[in-house]
Parts: sequence; structure tokens; C-alpha cells
Amino acid sequence: QVQLVESGGGLVQPGGSLRLSCAASGFTFSGYAMSWYRQARGKERESVAHISRSGSTTTYGDTVKGRFTISSDNAKNTVYLQMNSLKPDETAVYYCNARRVGKDYWGQGTQVTVSS
Repeated sequence: QVQLVESGGGLVQPGGSLRLSCAASGFTFSGYAMSWYRQARGKERESVAHISRSGSTTTYGDTVKGRFTISSDNAKNTVYLQMNSLKPDETAVYYCNARRVGKDYWGQGTQVTVSS
């Protein structure tokens, strides 16, 4: 059974940091590109960060470049998102995604609220 389980969300003050984790099981983690997306209330889901299967290539959405870092640990089947200097408008549900040709898996999401 394929599972992507996000954790690490919560309430943080503006300018603060959070580290999200996504634990994967039920598929060959190293064969998938991994991504983080987010969806704020009333808005479309947007891409935040992406890491290639090998972990050698990362890409970021324009609004998070320089503040967020995606990483993966194949030994733990886990992908991380370190988020620094968080802003109130980044309040959203953050989702983990695993993708390869013909396969596309999503986690249930973790809520991140940036507020004073």
C-alpha cells in the first residue's frame, strides 16, 4: 500500500522556520521524483519545490527561492522541506508528491499557519 505521510506542520510566527517531513512507503522511493506543493484556502495548488530521483537536482518556486530547501534521504525513504523566513501568505496545507511516468502519489497534507 502506497503511503506518503507528511509531518512537521504547525503554527509559526512570521519570520520563523519549520521543517516538514514526508515519509514514503509502499513503493521504490529512489525511483521517484519528489515534490512539495501547497494550497491556501480559496487558491489553486502551487508547486513549491522539487527534487530529482537522484537528489542531484532541485528546483524551487520563485517565491520561495533562497528561503526553502528540499532534501531527501533514500535510506529513510523521506523527503524534507526546510522553510525559513516564513510569511503570513504562506499559510497553506503543504502536500508531498511522488511522481514517475505513469505514477503520481499524494500525501494527505500538513497545515502550516504563519501568524503572530
